[in-house]
Amino acid sequence: MVPLSIVRGDATSPQAAGRKIIAHVCNDLGGWGKGFVLAISRRWPEPERAYRRWHRERAGNDFGLGAVQLVQVRPDTWVANMVAQHGMRTGSNGPPIRYDAVATALAALAGHAAELSASVHMPRIGCGLAGGRWERIEPLVTAALCERDVATTVYDYS
Repeated sequence: MVPLSIVRGDATSPQAAGRKIIAHVCNDLGGWGKGFVLAISRRWPEPERAYRRWHRERAGNDFGLGAVQLVQVRPDTWVANMVAQHGMRTGSNGPPIRYDAVATALAALAGHAAELSASVHMPRIGCGLAGGRWERIEPLVTAALCERDVATTVYDYS
């Protein structure tokens, strides 16, 4: 098992050599325009375009809670759009984060990381607009990635 690394910095600019996957949480409504996705879109247009197309064509693909879409943005870097947020607002069913979908998406992400021999980089996924609690998400990250020997770094943006 590799330990989870938590550093200060920008998750869109991973501090690592080799292949990298930048992971983040998306909603299941096709909305892209607030939170960490804005930082991604400032760097690369492809992840937003791919996510919007994936949602638009969802009748014929795997789009839905727990699904992961890998989008290559540089020869050694991919962005993982992970659908783990139901809707966009806190309502009677609590915050939009879906912890079971986070766990499912992270398990798929671990497979992609192993296939690519890539490290994983992320903000504190699901803890911003999705309303999740890091104390519930960190163990999911550790179980899915660190326990499968995937080097994983979480970035706290200062």
